[in-house]
Amino acid sequence: MSLEQNLRDRSGNVCELCNSTTDLDIYTVPDSPENITADTHIFACGTCRTQLQDAEQIAANHWRCLNDSMWSQIPAVQVVAYRMLNQLKAQGWPQDLLDMMYMEDEVKEWAQAGIADDSSKGLIHRDSNGVILEAGDSVVLIKDLKVKGSSMVAKQGTAVRRISLDHENDKYIEGKVDGQQIVLITDYVKKL
Repeated sequence: MSLEQNLRDRSGNVCELCNSTTDLDIYTVPDSPENITADTHIFACGTCRTQLQDAEQIAANHWRCLNDSMWSQIPAVQVVAYRMLNQLKAQGWPQDLLDMMYMEDEVKEWAQAGIADDSSKGLIHRDSNGVILEAGDSVVLIKDLKVKGSSMVAKQGTAVRRISLDHENDKYIEGKVDGQQIVLITDYVKKL
């Protein structure tokens, strides 16, 4: 029996990550043990494969499907789920799933082998008081800020909830002020 047929049978002909039934194909889990078997591959849809292969294409909400698939008994599925949850940790909700996730020791070692150590390039966003900011935090403006490109002025004391972080500049965060998504400089905000 071919590898593809083994994966089709194992998965029930659905994506092993999100249960999609369209554009299914074999995905080889990177940094797998040497033996090439169905245990080192998963059957995944085009959306999942694209996002697994290109971090720029990742849509965080698509991966909420890992809430179910992380409980798979298939080691390759567990490895992919663990790695993607680690990649999305800044979103907040993946950390809860990682805390609940259980894997055998050798499977966890395999999963961690494929996670790049990006601590050296990781940016740390800090508010005006030096407190570390994370995605999903709430901040308050400490001075009036003119919004470039509009006549809007964001007033001192305005709360900005559920911020997102700029992954290229540790001085920039994004959030909604008066219903408009704007970029804020961390020097002018204080964490709530």
